Amino acid sequence: MNLTEILRQLSEAEGVSGCEGTCAKIARDMLKKYCADSHIDQNGSVIGTLDGTGENAPHILLDAHLDQVGFVVTAVTEEGFVRVGNVGGIDMRLTPAQNVLLHGKRTIPGVIASVPPHLSGSGEKVQDVTDLLMDTGYSKAELEEIIAPGDRVSFDTPMQLLQGDRIAARSMDDRCGIAAILCALEQLKDAQLSCKVSVLFSSQEEVGECGAETAAYSIAPDLAVAVDVSFARGHGDDPVKCAKLGGGPMIGISPTLSREISNGLISAAKRHDIPWQPEVMNGTTGTNADRFSVSRGGVRSCTLSIPLRYMHTPSEVISLADIENTGKLLAAWIAEGYYAE
Repeated sequence: MNLTEILRQLSEAEGVSGCEGTCAKIARDMLKKYCADSHIDQNGSVIGTLDGTGENAPHILLDAHLDQVGFVVTAVTEEGFVRVGNVGGIDMRLTPAQNVLLHGKRTIPGVIASVPPHLSGSGEKVQDVTDLLMDTGYSKAELEEIIAPGDRVSFDTPMQLLQGDRIAARSMDDRCGIAAILCALEQLKDAQLSCKVSVLFSSQEEVGECGAETAAYSIAPDLAVAVDVSFARGHGDDPVKCAKLGGGPMIGISPTLSREISNGLISAAKRHDIPWQPEVMNGTTGTNADRFSVSRGGVRSCTLSIPLRYMHTPSEVISLADIENTGKLLAAWIAEGYYAE
């Protein structure tokens, strides 16, 4: 499989939380290669299933979320600027002068207005999202024919290939998780599974894990792994809080997660010489695993995180090797029954 092209298609697909339709259709079509029943549910999530042959086979859920952070249009000013609110936790330090796409009746380009340093005071602070203005070049009357309050806005950042196996793009959180699950399915496609596997590419994670909560209720798995991203070390970052980019997937360990699943993933990584890193959390995880663990009567859950630099910014950086190794680890954990440890 061409992992770089898969990432390009996924990262450049529109899908700000609550409006994931374009990305969902692309992800569904990619998933159909492995799960013929792949479909988009009523909450906008993509779901597909692989049936195992084992008697009383456990039901495993693999999840990654579709949505990306962005903005929502709130108003158009008399001067023709667009006001917005945030959708998800955007790093507001980086917003001035960023290129954006406004998704209305048609998609139009814009730029987030900024004050030149020559005109700004020395005490200028980071803007609140309600202070942002987006400049499209259109007048108020023209804009009102194209966009309306509630329309979404995304960063306009085409994917860039960096040195080695590094990639920079918007929405790697969590489109790289989708790619990792597809990598795992590619390795499992000819395997005789002794478990049932459902795949969920969930909607609305960035605004409260809504898609994961509703989908988990309908899927009713026994075990779940949320494949998401977590912090990779940059210059000067705390090595205790951040993982090494290119150092392999981060296996979650937390009071709210299943230690049995964590241990099984660690055993599979060691047995197959797959690089991995621990991610120790002292409470909830901030991922869909939090919703899975309390779904119905409870689902044994864990996280598997891909190291990522510059989270929730227009240019998030990942390593292809980390995505590939996440896929290898999931495939080994499922194919060889480490989930039963």
